[in-house]
Amino acid sequence: MSGAPCIALDAMGGDGGPAVMIAGAARAHARRPELRFTLFGDGLAIERELARHRDLRSAATAVHTPEVIEATDKPAQAIRRAKTTSMGQCIAAVKDGRAHAAVSAGNTGAMMAMSKLALRTMPGIDRPALAALLPTLGPTDLVMLDLGANTECDAQNLLQFAMMGAAYARTVLDIERPRVRLLNIGTEELKGTDELKEAAAVLRDTDYLPMRFDGFTEGDKISRGDIDVVVTDGFSGNIALKTAEGTARFVTDLLRRAFTSSIRSKAGFMLSRPALHMLKVHLDPNNHNGAVFLGLNGLVVKSHGGADEKGVANAIRVAARMIRGDITRRIAEDIDSLSAHSFARPEGA
Repeated sequence: MSGAPCIALDAMGGDGGPAVMIAGAARAHARRPELRFTLFGDGLAIERELARHRDLRSAATAVHTPEVIEATDKPAQAIRRAKTTSMGQCIAAVKDGRAHAAVSAGNTGAMMAMSKLALRTMPGIDRPALAALLPTLGPTDLVMLDLGANTECDAQNLLQFAMMGAAYARTVLDIERPRVRLLNIGTEELKGTDELKEAAAVLRDTDYLPMRFDGFTEGDKISRGDIDVVVTDGFSGNIALKTAEGTARFVTDLLRRAFTSSIRSKAGFMLSRPALHMLKVHLDPNNHNGAVFLGLNGLVVKSHGGADEKGVANAIRVAARMIRGDITRRIAEDIDSLSAHSFARPEGA
């Protein structure tokens, strides 16, 4: 597919429905006027929201779909209704070449199941992974994967995740040679599961790939700013992500409570306002919204269900950067390099 980047948007996904999803598209379009959108969902609701965003109107096409994937729908149920739902048709648009990427804030399990079935995994990739950007104390965010798509992973899966995560960091964070680490219970080489130690042994010999393997990292070191890509299985990754999100909310709520506890505290709040604003911006999940299903023959971005219009716009921005950076080609090139190196290496080496 050529021409201006086209985003297929599930207008019905997320807590806010069409109002938030289309407002997010309008916000993204204001920053990048070359973007085009195909909006899937209730036709009347979409047209009503487009009337509020006239600048988006000329860049958007509405496609009516009679059904919506609910948060309670199981993946198998969602797959059977792919042809009649906004999410299913959003993904189908990527498969058919009518859109460069799909964005939805709907049911994650259903979205992954339909994406895998419709788009299939890339040659050389055993399983797709869910990746997202997390804030750090460094100058850039970091990429973390897998965040829940695969609860159990072998060494080969972890190797492929590292390769895809590095390609994502090069595309979205503009890091030429990302620093990659495996999440573990310690940094010593002898610690961790057999799968982790085996993956680390292979990754130490990947200097021919555009990434740098730096060994293991522990959970409390993730956000220090000296890692670009953190690799783990989906079970541990999902727990780590939700723990980080919970800690961010805890810190924010604790500070709010502390600054409203007395008149003196309120005065302190006024003096600390600039620093607290920076903290709020850094921890706001809307500023890091947009998880990506890596390893598929097509681009799919998952927006957080509770994202506001700024969060939706950021998810669209992630999709647009992946389109512009041609991440699928980058992953395919790294797979070819990995295969060529494995083939050329003498048996038992």
